[in-house]
Amino acid sequence: MAEPIQAITLPPPTDAQKEELWLRQALLQWLDSEYIPEPVNADIAERAAKVFLRQRMEGENDLGSLVIAIVTEMRAFDFSKSFYGEFAVANAVSDLIMTSLGIDTCCGET
Repeated sequence: MAEPIQAITLPPPTDAQKEELWLRQALLQWLDSEYIPEPVNADIAERAAKVFLRQRMEGENDLGSLVIAIVTEMRAFDFSKSFYGEFAVANAVSDLIMTSLGIDTCCGET
């Protein structure tokens, strides 16, 4: 029987502004490299990073909860000029964070 996936808890932020900047830049690079660079990608990355920052400042450290917050809040974003949607963005954020923690995003192993 498969084991349940353990929750990933991020350490409390030491420099939340730096986290936001890193995430915005990393997500923009990911968005631009997956398909073609589009001007809207900068807006997507900025919005997702702001949601992430606000959630972290409110004390949320559970990666799963952060991903759900990004999906929920990005629903209001106009993705009509993009190849992406809220789920792709939230999943990319999760992958970027897990990779930065040294977690293999393919199989959930370190």
